[in-house]
Amino acid sequence: MSAHPPGHPPPDSDRRWPLLLVIDPAARATDGESVRIAKDVLCAGAPSVKIVFPESAEEAERALAHRGRRHPVVLGDDQALLRTVRSLHRDRTLHEAPVSLVPIGPRSTLARALGVPGDVPAAARAVLDGAPRELDLLVDESGGIVLGALSIPCGSPVSHTAAHWWTPVEKTARSLVRTLTAPIPAAAHPPPRQRLRVEADGVLLADLDQPVQEISVRPAPSGFAEVYVRRTEGASHVRTRARTITVSGRDFRYRADSAVTGPVRTRTWTVEPAAWRLTVPRR
Repeated sequence: MSAHPPGHPPPDSDRRWPLLLVIDPAARATDGESVRIAKDVLCAGAPSVKIVFPESAEEAERALAHRGRRHPVVLGDDQALLRTVRSLHRDRTLHEAPVSLVPIGPRSTLARALGVPGDVPAAARAVLDGAPRELDLLVDESGGIVLGALSIPCGSPVSHTAAHWWTPVEKTARSLVRTLTAPIPAAAHPPPRQRLRVEADGVLLADLDQPVQEISVRPAPSGFAEVYVRRTEGASHVRTRARTITVSGRDFRYRADSAVTGPVRTRTWTVEPAAWRLTVPRR
């Protein structure tokens, strides 16, 4: 008889587990009807459901920490998923149970890329009848995580919070300008460049005397990350796989999934293979 780690059902088991529904406040505010539909489907199909309505990240973390044997289910968007995985990883409990998501909200691109249905009823049914998919994590030395993709744009991107605030202002201003003036073609700008040192498993991919236009890193199969360095025009690009990636330079910013972080002088990301499981529809 084979043994299974605590919290892990046998691979061929159809057993349904008790659930902890963490309903993100942004989901309640933006689409209460989808929240209601997801709750109805999950409460009808799960053996036991506990529902929490956290008003802050701290309240959500406390609910997750005291979930017992319940499997966490997030009703929210990519940001809610990221906060949940980050909290469980920080508490060293990410391996204990699969994480499930019903995407509700405007920013669910990452969830769909990871295999979660975009349709609310379908996503809720996948929570009940789906299968856990093992996924890698990119983890940096400060405790930050990356689920989908990491990129280092060259320039000065604003923070996620500032960008969110600025977007309505910018749209309003553009609308006003269009009513007063004729459209003016945007001036062409050359691609920005940045001088960064990039190492993958100790191998130097770019140095400070070799300007680059973009660096992207994303988890790849078999416990590796795919690293792509796009150089300036006329220089060859670099693509490789590695377990550890270090980037250093003068005050660079980077985008991890949807959030911009920095500036920093150096950062190292390490692949944690099969670090977490996400419930997706059975094939």
